[in-house]
Amino acid sequence: MPEERATPLLTHRLTYAVGDIHGRADLLARLLTRIRADRDARAPAGPASIVFLGDYVDRGPHSREVIDQLLAFAQDPGFESRFLLGNHEDAMLDYLDGRISGLGWSKHGGDATLRSYGVAPPREESRSAWAACRDPFRAAVPPTHRVFLERLELAVAQDSLLFVHAGIRPGVPLDRQEKRDLLWIRSEFLQGERDDHWLVVHGHTPKEEAYGGPGRLCLDSGSYLSGRLTAAVFDGGDVALIETHASGSRPFPVQLAG
Repeated sequence: MPEERATPLLTHRLTYAVGDIHGRADLLARLLTRIRADRDARAPAGPASIVFLGDYVDRGPHSREVIDQLLAFAQDPGFESRFLLGNHEDAMLDYLDGRISGLGWSKHGGDATLRSYGVAPPREESRSAWAACRDPFRAAVPPTHRVFLERLELAVAQDSLLFVHAGIRPGVPLDRQEKRDLLWIRSEFLQGERDDHWLVVHGHTPKEEAYGGPGRLCLDSGSYLSGRLTAAVFDGGDVALIETHASGSRPFPVQLAG
């Protein structure tokens, strides 16, 4: 993994992490309101850190609006915002650049992303049909969105916290982790034994609510299906979660295993 993409946050800082959004701009707007209120209540001396764990696009209906919201939030002086690459943004870039046909992406929610940019996905599931959509989609993606996607990070480290999209391969030093593992790994990470010092904060493998395991915390609460989007708060004490969903928002504590 390129060293410059495993960059650290300042230490001993109030920090938030946000799970997989997947085109749910409605949930993101509510969650960011909650996070701003939580930060104001804690009144830190300087800006809080916030790490978005990737998978902003696909599946849900408003991928474009999600990226617009993230770009706007990045200007908030109350936060140092960091944005991780998810496997869905990686697939979007691959499609834009012609590295994939789009057929596989369509089966994982890429068609919803095209619609959010005003491009009708092909009715025919064929390589040629998806190839015909590529240029209209390229034209519909604003340059600011393209720059945002191309600058997404693979990992962010802070003290004993490691923020990645999917997880890490056990037994492999951080600077030797493969991009595919950071974006795609599941069972080897979720079920494997690790001897590193990290609390890995990740998404990618959803359940209906955030869940933990030895040395890890998953914030993917299946937003596009469950209607629930989750953030974690790290302030040097017990980890807390802030959750928003279709009927409102509420904070609640979480106990970490290991």
